[in-house]
Amino acid sequence: MCGIIGYVGSRECKPLLIQGLERLEYRGYDSSGLALLEGNGLEYVRAVGVLDNLKARAGTNSSMATTGVAHTRWATHGAVTEANAHPLAGCDPSKLSIVLNGIVENYRELNASLHEDGHTFTSETDAEVVTHLVERHYEGDLVEAVRRAFEQLEGHFAFVVIHGDHPDLLVGARHQVPLVVGLGDGEMFLASNAAAFLRETRTVQFPGDGEIVAVRPEGALFQRVDGSPVVHEPMTLDWDDEGAEKGGFETFMLKEIYEQPAAVAETIGDRVRHGTLVLEGLDMSGPDVKELRRIVLVACGTAYHACVVGRYVIEEWARIPVEFDIASEWVYRNPVINEHDLVIGITQSGETRDTIEALKLAREKGARTVAITNMMGSQVTREVDSVLYTRAGLEMGVAASKTFTAQVALLYLVALKLAQIRETLPPGEIEFILDYVYKLPRKIESFLEGDHPIEEIARRYHDAHFFLYLGRHIGLPVALEGALKLKEISYIPTEAYSAGEMKHGPIALLDEETPVVVVATNIHVYDKIVSNIQEVRARGAHVIAIATDGNEDIQHHADDVIYVPKTPAFLQVVLAILPLQLLAYRIARLRGLNVDQPRNLAKTVTVE
Repeated sequence: MCGIIGYVGSRECKPLLIQGLERLEYRGYDSSGLALLEGNGLEYVRAVGVLDNLKARAGTNSSMATTGVAHTRWATHGAVTEANAHPLAGCDPSKLSIVLNGIVENYRELNASLHEDGHTFTSETDAEVVTHLVERHYEGDLVEAVRRAFEQLEGHFAFVVIHGDHPDLLVGARHQVPLVVGLGDGEMFLASNAAAFLRETRTVQFPGDGEIVAVRPEGALFQRVDGSPVVHEPMTLDWDDEGAEKGGFETFMLKEIYEQPAAVAETIGDRVRHGTLVLEGLDMSGPDVKELRRIVLVACGTAYHACVVGRYVIEEWARIPVEFDIASEWVYRNPVINEHDLVIGITQSGETRDTIEALKLAREKGARTVAITNMMGSQVTREVDSVLYTRAGLEMGVAASKTFTAQVALLYLVALKLAQIRETLPPGEIEFILDYVYKLPRKIESFLEGDHPIEEIARRYHDAHFFLYLGRHIGLPVALEGALKLKEISYIPTEAYSAGEMKHGPIALLDEETPVVVVATNIHVYDKIVSNIQEVRARGAHVIAIATDGNEDIQHHADDVIYVPKTPAFLQVVLAILPLQLLAYRIARLRGLNVDQPRNLAKTVTVE
């Protein structure tokens, strides 16, 4: 997730662009940059690190430029370097440049084709192909060049193009990624979020999905990718500055829950295309994978629950024995590990002290080590043999939401890649599962846009003194993570157990006042879950079931049911967790609590 902003008008644009980046810095702070149209050519300022580094390089000298674009990067393709910072230039840097947010899935094929045409690339990014594609099609009409380039792109993205021959024009395009136009008095803005220009104007237009917009000082013209015109009426946003940073949501956590379709889509990104799987970051040869004796997954907190998911899918698909452990425990129990083992550590921040120490220990003992993290350049990336990145963007809320679903999605790909190499699943079955993995972002979006009884359930139980969460098989990590969310932000004592273990202790806690949340999606142990529900109800407790669309049977056993979209059993985790995130959120808000900064918790635990 990156931040983009463009300006065209009569004012000096450099301070406006930097001001916009300050409002978008939450979207990425690996690097940032500006492209300013000075005279007839583009001039660039780029810097690695926080935005202050770019401001220092840009200086305070006035500029004559009244058209420009800017970008703050959250790296997904290519290291955190100045060469990979946007804006990204074409073969003639003075003429053409772009800023992009998102993923270009078919960049490998496009890159090869453009190389054959003689285009020279200067970055490691997927986004640079857009610059060269527009350059390839440019024959004096920038809008037409963008349209023709857009037709060739696959993925989810929004980008803005600036050209030295068109001093009063910016051209933007979007596909499944936000882009908003800001209308001023003789000036216009284009940005990934209205927060970037809200101090200048609250009047906006929203391009539709698959549309191109040409922005000039006097206004904006919209067209579909086939060239047909579209009209979007201006509207006025009723946001204050704080609300703008949160995209109109009341909290960062709620915003991030609703960003999960994009976070999962970007994490899958170019790794899954048309039934094929590319996972370069795993960086293991076929013989290395086939000789693995065991995989160990280590993590803390929410990432530990992703490890539980990883154990189920890797063992099921790749048929490799898998252990999972809490990193702070594993590192002190003198684990038996050697060169035939693979140790995967999962840490959102890349700075979690216990997980880093576990990976360092594994490496010292000769094991192969892989980190799964959301932060390019973080400490964990320097302590392992290879790194796989989630691409969830910055998560401001302390309680993890989008980073969990991104981690799980990436573990699906790891498990399938291992299965592919080890030939433990038929190619047709791998392709079948990959197709459903690719569809997950839209299924997440479908749930989040749907109508569910979460609010009424939250009102009924927000004063409860205790919750019990139950799940079996792949539903167990969902129950564990759902319970953690409720504990973290509502401060209600909550237990999570395997439903089969309920009779071995937790059942003693149940009475007529106890809400019990049961993950009862369609899996092969569903009948056993129903039996557990009946045991719960026999003690007078109230059952809230998370079930799969179309399952009417569950209504005979539960007091309340929240349905999630259908998908193959092992992929249900990223859907079943959504109602539990929202339920915890609504309960906490009804209790008047600060969900973004729950008491006693920090986003990143860097000490033991």
